[in-house]
Amino acid sequence: MNIIMNNNLPSYNELPEVFAINLSSIGAITLTGEEQIKYLQGQVTCDVASLEQTKLLNGAHCNAKGKVFSAFRLLERQSKFFLIQPISSIKQSLAELKKFGVFAKVEIAEDVEQAYLAIAGQQAAVKMATLFKQVPDEKTPVIHEGDTTLAYIAGNIDRYLIIGNAAQLSTFASTLDCTVYNDSVWNLLEIVEGFPQIAQQYIAEYVPQMLNLQAINGISFTKGCYLGQETVARMQYLGKNKRALFALVGDNTQAKVGDIIEKKLGDNWRKAGDVLASYQASNHQTYIQGVLANDIDDATELRIKEQSSNLTILPLPYKTNID
Repeated sequence: MNIIMNNNLPSYNELPEVFAINLSSIGAITLTGEEQIKYLQGQVTCDVASLEQTKLLNGAHCNAKGKVFSAFRLLERQSKFFLIQPISSIKQSLAELKKFGVFAKVEIAEDVEQAYLAIAGQQAAVKMATLFKQVPDEKTPVIHEGDTTLAYIAGNIDRYLIIGNAAQLSTFASTLDCTVYNDSVWNLLEIVEGFPQIAQQYIAEYVPQMLNLQAINGISFTKGCYLGQETVARMQYLGKNKRALFALVGDNTQAKVGDIIEKKLGDNWRKAGDVLASYQASNHQTYIQGVLANDIDDATELRIKEQSSNLTILPLPYKTNID
């Protein structure tokens, strides 16, 4: 989409009351066919059988050992299932879904026809009401208006995902009278809202509970069998999981995917976890998504390895259900 972008990268507290994000790094895996419900139900953590045209589900696709290939948002659009996720996690997840899909009446593909745009901010609902006849909300998170699908993503900051034909969405975006950011700002929101970002190097590294998927209704414990279910259930009911997803912030800190987060023990520093995603604001604040021990104390001194600036743990908009 040819959109004039705002190259300033705001901190979370500097975000405007309403803004748009061009989501060029977001894509989807699609499934369609006679057995699309039955097949996907046996492959992912969420209850696909409960999906309706007006519902949005969080979920994960795991391997047989319960390690996550991708974390996604699932909706139905034009009779297809869309597993919406970062493009970086699509390749392997798609290959694994296709591997078993040959035995079912289902067509599985990477979507190349749709484009994705977000409207977000404290006044995003007001803005959306001026653009569309009906605005999705917590009760009805998915709305279809003509060839366009709208999805509401709840959180401390409301987000509305707009899905449609690339050319039409480009024209629509050019008429917006609000700030339009690149998709790094979406990354900021995913970090602060606690939705897991699976970079390529962390594919098949973590079980869903290490990514807080149980806390965002991304795991059904009643749906029956699916790939990796035994591990996921064992983690939940036997208290085997010792890690969780965190959001952190630091000043004058440089962080990239794969960096090591350290904690201070006495006079020494030891590894505490890994950086899954990061966002560097123009004011030099850095926001980090990391996996750490789930019982880590908020007062623990944390840093990126061999850097002097401390990191602070941010509160997430949900409880992680740690016993």
